[in-house]
Amino acid sequence: MKKMMAPRNERQANSIHKRRAEFRAARFALGALLITLGSCSLFGERGPVRIAAIGPVNPAANPVNGELSAGNAALLDATSQGLVSFDNQGQIEPGLAERWTVTTDGRSYIFRIREAKWTDGRKVNAEDVAAILRSYLAERSRHLMRDDFPEVETIKAMTDMVIEIRLATPQPAILDLLAQPSMAIVGRRGGAGPMRAKRIGRALLLSPVPDPLAEDSEAAEAAANDPAASIELVGATAPRALARFQNGYADGVIGGRFSTLPYFVASNIGRSRLVVDPVPGIFGLTVLRTDGFLAIDSNRAALSRAIRRDRLVRAFGLAEWQPQVSLRPDHHRRDGGPPPYIPTWYDYDDASRQAQARRAVEAWRSGGREIAPLRIAVPDSPGGRILFAYISADFAAVGVPSRRVKMNETADLKLLDEVAPNDDPLWALRRLSCRRDTLCNRDAQALIDLANANVDAGQRMSQLVEAEIVLARYSPFIPLATPLRWSVASQRLAGLRANGRGHHPLNLMLAATN
Repeated sequence: MKKMMAPRNERQANSIHKRRAEFRAARFALGALLITLGSCSLFGERGPVRIAAIGPVNPAANPVNGELSAGNAALLDATSQGLVSFDNQGQIEPGLAERWTVTTDGRSYIFRIREAKWTDGRKVNAEDVAAILRSYLAERSRHLMRDDFPEVETIKAMTDMVIEIRLATPQPAILDLLAQPSMAIVGRRGGAGPMRAKRIGRALLLSPVPDPLAEDSEAAEAAANDPAASIELVGATAPRALARFQNGYADGVIGGRFSTLPYFVASNIGRSRLVVDPVPGIFGLTVLRTDGFLAIDSNRAALSRAIRRDRLVRAFGLAEWQPQVSLRPDHHRRDGGPPPYIPTWYDYDDASRQAQARRAVEAWRSGGREIAPLRIAVPDSPGGRILFAYISADFAAVGVPSRRVKMNETADLKLLDEVAPNDDPLWALRRLSCRRDTLCNRDAQALIDLANANVDAGQRMSQLVEAEIVLARYSPFIPLATPLRWSVASQRLAGLRANGRGHHPLNLMLAATN
């Protein structure tokens, strides 16, 4: 890591001291695990590829219950699968659907379901799949992506093996949405993915599903049951997952985020083993309450000005992690879409921005109004505490006190850390407007709704740009950086590759190594 500049005051010195203490604590925790970790592996060298996922792995995980851990997402993608899937480079490939067509108006997607069986052995048919998809998008559904399909009008079975998804307006990026692990088709009869799972001790053993069209069914079954063709998946805390890798009991670690990066930095694992995904999305503080100091748009904007993003990101010592000041990620310009709206203060240096923010705070206090300490919810982890230390120091520098709270506690500001599920430039605006965990500006939301419903691409983009400007000036969200997703891969895992979706299919890791 690069050395930080000498602190200018005692508060900054304390912040940096806390950051260094976090790294020392992470190193100590990892070192203790390296000593205590068991010395036996589930299988020998000819056994399955061994993956340690940061977070829980639950064979009963279901996308209707909300956000999925990295391990559960990988498990669902392997054992259940959506109509389409991502390959190990983040590109669309067939999933439960063996092929599909799109009508010339871009409003109808027709999928042909492949020959497959549910976990209970019954044949998959189109009506079952359509019913599951409809349940995901139902009004009362708790599905994580329920609100990401505003264009969908109907989902219906056309024949026993054909499904149509009909859209009110074209959505060229809908396949990327359908390929998300949370869109895996999971029903009462289980799933129908390329692998099947069974519990072996604390691990799940995933084996390939025999090809139902194979001429020699016994040979196909034998090949699928070969341990060398399988994957051992274990859920663990970040220190334990990295310790397993360092001791040779895991070929790869998946599910890393900014919050757990200090554990990798504190380990002795070589930098060449780190895989960082260049994922677009949102990473910043959403404003949850609009009373007191936070009730004024200009005050919320002042908080955004106060944060020295370059300094914050450098504290984590990873060159791939980049600051971000816009509500929308910057990657849309590569497709000729409108560039994101950049606030006017971006042209000033950090000192000038903080001076501007300090004036806004002083103007508020000049009327005899105090500022209660802002409660900022961040993960209770080394990365979360480091992040808070830098944000808190910057807020204090302009006269705003703050304190850290856990993610499930009452807060004024809360960290949002989400990867964009597709390249639709409207996604970020929908996500940051009028949701349960965001503020609501009716003018911005009206423009977003118009853009959602507009079939004219040019008008849609104009409404998007206008909505973004209105929302950015309202300041419901303080962007900090791009999302950070990382994995660790041994030389054996040639199939675990950095990609813009942050997605690493388990079955393709195995295929690439054999």
